[in-house]
Amino acid sequence: MRKPRALRAGDRIAIIAPASPFAKPDFDAGLVELRSLGFEPVYDETVFDRDGYVAGSADTRARALRAAWQDPSIAAIVAARGGYGSVQLLPLLDPESMSAHAKAFIAYSDNTSILTWLTLRLGVVSFHGPMIEGRFAKGEAGYDRDTFQRCLATPAPAGEISHPAVEVIKPGDATGILIGGTLTQIAASLGTPFAFDPPQGCILFLDEVAERPYRIDRMLTQLRLAGILDRAAALVFGELPRCDEPGGDPTIRLVLTSLTRDFRGPVLFGLPSGHTSGPTLTLPFGVRTRVVTSPRPLLVVEEAAVS
Repeated sequence: MRKPRALRAGDRIAIIAPASPFAKPDFDAGLVELRSLGFEPVYDETVFDRDGYVAGSADTRARALRAAWQDPSIAAIVAARGGYGSVQLLPLLDPESMSAHAKAFIAYSDNTSILTWLTLRLGVVSFHGPMIEGRFAKGEAGYDRDTFQRCLATPAPAGEISHPAVEVIKPGDATGILIGGTLTQIAASLGTPFAFDPPQGCILFLDEVAERPYRIDRMLTQLRLAGILDRAAALVFGELPRCDEPGGDPTIRLVLTSLTRDFRGPVLFGLPSGHTSGPTLTLPFGVRTRVVTSPRPLLVVEEAAVS
């Protein structure tokens, strides 16, 4: 894996909108937060484009990503928000020209499409972390500064990443390359030229929001039948907010316990990265990570994500 350069004070960070439009007050507040961290946020005016439920045409959005990626003055790229639309960019990106650079791309949700493309196709470490709307815009109430800085600004292993809410569904210990993202995008990629194709022995992180248990069951069953779950040495589920059945029965945790009963490795539930009701943790995709369930459940990032 190729690693981006560690972020440092004064770095220029490009804001792009690969998926849906965003709220302008959130955009402005997010820029204030990035400046408070010592960075210089920059953007092209096309970030404000609107085309129904996406932030401008696919060509405009892809061009903004390519331009930021190839600009040597840009140290990192942060997505404005998720929603829908990032998958439309994949046929318009140029792996050959983009592979000449390793740059930090920070996002989650619908932007799983880009995160996994960068890491699994280009071999570049990417970051499942805060976006502008709802995260940087809320300051420390929206994202965890500690894991953000440990993953992106420190050229050393990030070490332990956990949260008091993380629970053990199945005990065990496993080490592998951390990869994953939002379950909807991963499942939807199968059967396309951009199918999610993780390495054998990976640590598979799965995030989701507001999907009823039977839909989670359907997508996990799809991953199992496609052989994806068999490649994983461990499963780590996010908080999965609003994924309980309306009325609370069954809970998504109970459903996952049943669905992973025959999984051979450790399974954790409740790691708040991506969709979460509190500050979102940053996770580095593409680096060696260990899952530990005792004496307390956590991830141990054993390899630096930046150089």
